[in-house]
Amino acid sequence: MTTIYDIAKATEYSITTVSKVLNNYPNVSEKAKKKVLQAVEELGYTPNSSARTLATNKSWMIGVVFAEHLGVGMAHPFFSEVIESFKKQVELYDYDLLFVSRNMGLQKRTYKHLKHRGVDGVVVVQSLGEEAIEYSTSKLPTVFVDMPIEKSSAVYSDNKQGGMLAVDYLYGLGHRKIAHIAGRDTMFTAVERTRGFKLATREKALTIPEQYIVDGGYYSYEGGREAMVRLLGLEDPPTAVFVAGDEMALGAIKVIKEAGLRVPEDISVIGFDDIPLSKHVDPPLTTIRQDKQLIGQQSAVLLLDKINGLSKNNQDKIVPVQLIKRNSCSAL
Repeated sequence: MTTIYDIAKATEYSITTVSKVLNNYPNVSEKAKKKVLQAVEELGYTPNSSARTLATNKSWMIGVVFAEHLGVGMAHPFFSEVIESFKKQVELYDYDLLFVSRNMGLQKRTYKHLKHRGVDGVVVVQSLGEEAIEYSTSKLPTVFVDMPIEKSSAVYSDNKQGGMLAVDYLYGLGHRKIAHIAGRDTMFTAVERTRGFKLATREKALTIPEQYIVDGGYYSYEGGREAMVRLLGLEDPPTAVFVAGDEMALGAIKVIKEAGLRVPEDISVIGFDDIPLSKHVDPPLTTIRQDKQLIGQQSAVLLLDKINGLSKNNQDKIVPVQLIKRNSCSAL
């Protein structure tokens, strides 16, 4: 088996220089790079992970802490796309991912476990409540997804702008009785989407009854169903509904149809996320698209910069959202 010592002997460069080339250090001459990489090809050298760890003082492992409230884990359509994008980006730099189990997260031991495993950094998807403070105040490079945390870096969509886009679109179609099925107000994303909804309705001088804003829970299909039942039970129901999540929107549409009403002829519905299923339902769902690929990429770039000492300041990256017009909304 070819070792780094064989590469050094064949090229007549030191082991340190060979190691720098193999780990893509910038302070190596082009001549040395060319000669070392040629020897790697000719001798069939495959890096040993343990040797690489010793040479670079890195584990080449990134911890992934996933906290969501529906219990579906990585099957969640939004977060699975974000993590896949994050994974592709860090793999370009030879990093592996270490996923922390949900049960360990519930026991609030994730931080100690990841420190014990020697990860170089952590990406936290969604919020961990009080445990998030342990990450944000530690020296372990950490980036949060979908939840800004004080003293740490985060990447999230422009949720407020998404709420405003939804109201603007419905208002432009002639709707004045616009309701909102909100996410649980313990979630940053839900609060911001509702804030955008309220801001846009105030700007348009719309009077929104308190009963028009309904808690749909943690973005679930059932939560959307239950919230829509409450809206249809009002004495003066809305003509349009902005729903804070696509799965909730699908539940709301189901209830509308079960009540003998039509979407969008009787009630227009607009969602948030643009999950893959949204374009295949009947009618195809108008929604606010989150750029899940960009969220994953930006999270990876921020974290890798922290790990490599290229960024010492904490910063938030707010990813723009986009209105996707389909067939679940129509003019009043």
